[in-house]
Amino acid sequence: MASITRLADDLVLIDTQYLNSPQAIGVYLLLGERPALIETGPASTVNRVIDGVRAAGLDPGELQAVAVTHIHLDHAGGAGTLVRRFPHLRVYVHPVGAPHLIDPGRLLASAARLYRDDLPRLFGEVLPIPADQVHTVQDGEQLQLGSRVLIALDTPGHARHHHAYLDEQTGDLFAGDVAGVALPGSRYVRAPTPPPELDVPAWEESIAKLQARRPARLLLTHFGPHAWVDELFEQLKVRLHEGIAAVREALTAGLDEPAITAKLRTEAMMEIERRDGRGAGARYEVIMPIRQSVLGLIRYVEKVGIKG
Repeated sequence: MASITRLADDLVLIDTQYLNSPQAIGVYLLLGERPALIETGPASTVNRVIDGVRAAGLDPGELQAVAVTHIHLDHAGGAGTLVRRFPHLRVYVHPVGAPHLIDPGRLLASAARLYRDDLPRLFGEVLPIPADQVHTVQDGEQLQLGSRVLIALDTPGHARHHHAYLDEQTGDLFAGDVAGVALPGSRYVRAPTPPPELDVPAWEESIAKLQARRPARLLLTHFGPHAWVDELFEQLKVRLHEGIAAVREALTAGLDEPAITAKLRTEAMMEIERRDGRGAGARYEVIMPIRQSVLGLIRYVEKVGIKG
């Protein structure tokens, strides 16, 4: 059964119920003269996205476009499946990410290093998209999606191929992962720092770029709308630097990755449960397991130097 939330007359949040977990991965449906999706979720949840489009009162065949914030499989893995079912769809993506939607071989090889044998179970079959249906979007370019005009904003840090999409009229910012992971009913932010492209200075510049635009509401893929914009961004910056400091200290002390992961997982779970109650931390492990973030932080710290 589809799970949708109407955020405005022309905007619907579809919960993909990834791994049967509510509020883990969201897809945004923009209604109007050019119906469109922002994000697709993974290929494993495409049927739920299509059901959500129907539940919102739209024939899925009327969809005209998909815009993805970046090409990670939880955000764009379903794009190829959607294009195969609806061959008229146009897919909008960052120029760096476009080749990997056309030929996802290298993307899948990179993901397999993280997820190993779990990759097909978690994300389904990732299909290539014909090159003539993939459209690159430049920084500052305007797109009409639904009834809205959105501005694509180049926002690296989490990944080099990341866009956020801003609706200047409403103040809605479709933030992908550049605003981190923040779940409904919570004021805790997790910094998603998987390998291989974590770039903290670039991420801070992206945050400053977005803050300068004064968005009224962040619409997160993980998960949903958040109006505490400045507090969320400031906490995210703190989390990034806390993670780097913790990993740098642990590496200096000679700890290996499993030990660092165990230490940071324990600390994160304690803080989340202190804020949100017993068992609340499990939600974050579905979305961004601590081990993945630790692997990205280790790679980053080793790249920039243990002493920073």
